[in-house]
Amino acid sequence: MGEKGYSHSIFDLFSGAIAMSGNLPKTILFMQHGMTDTNYTMSSLGRCLAASDMLVIAPNLGYVKTLFSLEPLIATVEQAAREALEQYPEVPARIVATSLGGVIWAEVLNRHPEWWVRVESLVLLGSPIGGAHLARVVDPLGWGIGIAKELGVRRRAIAQRIAAEIPTLVIASDLGMGHDGTVSVEATKVRGAEFVCLAGVKHAELRVHPAVIAAIRAFWEDLKAPFPKSEHLELSEVLVERVQMIPGMTDAHGHHFLQSRPYLLFQNGAGIQTWLGAWGIPFVFVRDEQGQCAYGGYVGWFHWWELYQGLEAIKAEFAQYVSGESAGS
Repeated sequence: MGEKGYSHSIFDLFSGAIAMSGNLPKTILFMQHGMTDTNYTMSSLGRCLAASDMLVIAPNLGYVKTLFSLEPLIATVEQAAREALEQYPEVPARIVATSLGGVIWAEVLNRHPEWWVRVESLVLLGSPIGGAHLARVVDPLGWGIGIAKELGVRRRAIAQRIAAEIPTLVIASDLGMGHDGTVSVEATKVRGAEFVCLAGVKHAELRVHPAVIAAIRAFWEDLKAPFPKSEHLELSEVLVERVQMIPGMTDAHGHHFLQSRPYLLFQNGAGIQTWLGAWGIPFVFVRDEQGQCAYGGYVGWFHWWELYQGLEAIKAEFAQYVSGESAGS
């Protein structure tokens, strides 16, 4: 069934009780696979997670098609969601998506805010919402090298808006260097979402690992409305958002934070630090009010000037809070 196409029906899976009785499902569970994959494994995960009264829908995007353009993939998932939501207009939905699948669902939900009230929860497994490091390596200028162009795009602002309205769980994994072998931990983070970081789980294993299943079940058992969006952010949180907006900024692990030197220090202890890595790659770190690393990122050679401009703009914007000890002052 995992190799089945998607041309005839959106319903890849029915739970046995619903299929036999014809009763309406209590919940629609959308399961979305990612790049270089089919719906087989996510369908299996759906069967594992689903109660007897859940309808599980797992569109198959096609293994090869996930290597090229994002729009046809979005259209397939969008069609599946529309048909299911229209067929069962009173039934709520839950979404579990892995890797590229999470990027697709972020786009679908962004285009259909009218569906948000129907969605009880969103679970993202190793999804590069902040932009995938490997995609930036393959396509550093965003010229359009296959799906890499789309995976390198930052969708954090979209995801944060969604997480402010829909209870969202982000699950990442760290193999020891701040990534799961494919996607960096930092790239998966979404402000406003519950965050679980596992240890030693490879990217592909996020679809099947028992710890992932346990985390999703625990999240579902204790579903809460999203925290109200605070009008007040700590200075370090604002700095993280500003740094992430610099063109070419790619999320990175903070393990070189201690080697970095102050660029801007603020009166409350927050700041921005920089470090020149291998091959002349500049890294930027935001330190929080306690002096700990709040964010790490880097830009490639093509974005040196944008980095300088961005940091100078931040310095000018927050000049009144800068300490006299700032190296960049």
